[in-house]
Amino acid sequence: MKVCFVGIGLMNGSLSLDIQQRYPDAVIHGISRKEATLDKALSLGLIHEKGSLVELSDADWVFVSIPVEAIAKLLPQILDGIGEDTTVIDFGSTKTAICSAVANHPKRNQFLAAHPIAGTEYSGPEAAALDLYKGKTIMLCESKKTRKDILERAVLLFEELKMTIRYMDAVAHDKHIAYVSHLSHITSFMLGKTVLEKETDEQNIFDMAGSGFASTVRLAKSSPEMWIPIFAQNRVNVLETLEEFISNLNEFKDKLQAEEFDALLADMKNINTIKSILDRK
Repeated sequence: MKVCFVGIGLMNGSLSLDIQQRYPDAVIHGISRKEATLDKALSLGLIHEKGSLVELSDADWVFVSIPVEAIAKLLPQILDGIGEDTTVIDFGSTKTAICSAVANHPKRNQFLAAHPIAGTEYSGPEAAALDLYKGKTIMLCESKKTRKDILERAVLLFEELKMTIRYMDAVAHDKHIAYVSHLSHITSFMLGKTVLEKETDEQNIFDMAGSGFASTVRLAKSSPEMWIPIFAQNRVNVLETLEEFISNLNEFKDKLQAEEFDALLADMKNINTIKSILDRK
């Protein structure tokens, strides 16, 4: 089995470890514009060989996990070079622009748009971890446009990885993910910005930052090079979520200024109900 990874960081690196554990005969090829990334992936055992986009015709699988604007640009070229039984799957965090980029491609039915709700704040080959996907959800978008046998093959793999599979329209995916993922990353980055601007003594940050601050600002350690393209592609939805979030912040500020503590208490108790949703995980 020949597996090609376009991009070999946290997501594809972790998937490589999972595939090698389950399919010891798999031959893993890595494709990256950075030679140093491929060298590191080789040294870590994430790939067996360095590959290229001109060597995809005999690949069984092609997984694409690079910044989303690069996926939209490169995906047509990838589909151009694959064989008739190659399965191509992307792991981009936005889906509408990516799906649109190959909407009329003659091999569109060999492509599956996917978004695994998994990951950490770390990036690069060194961040790869076995079982990263275990117990996580994977969103499959526009799956009816994927050839039946290709889709079944992909679903079987995700089930072997112990993932929960959900199907969603690409436009709906991008709207929902703006609230539950993209907004949280913006909030984390801006919290980090606020603290860095006001707390000029790094020792104060180090000594006084408790677990609450650490968990809230954790996402600010994520790769800006990955997130700026996501915000750009999903700009309309992200702006909508920001308007609502800013409105809620202003409402909290107004009630605090007016010393409406009972109202704030009622609001926060109501918000506490989100525990019953998240605790199901």
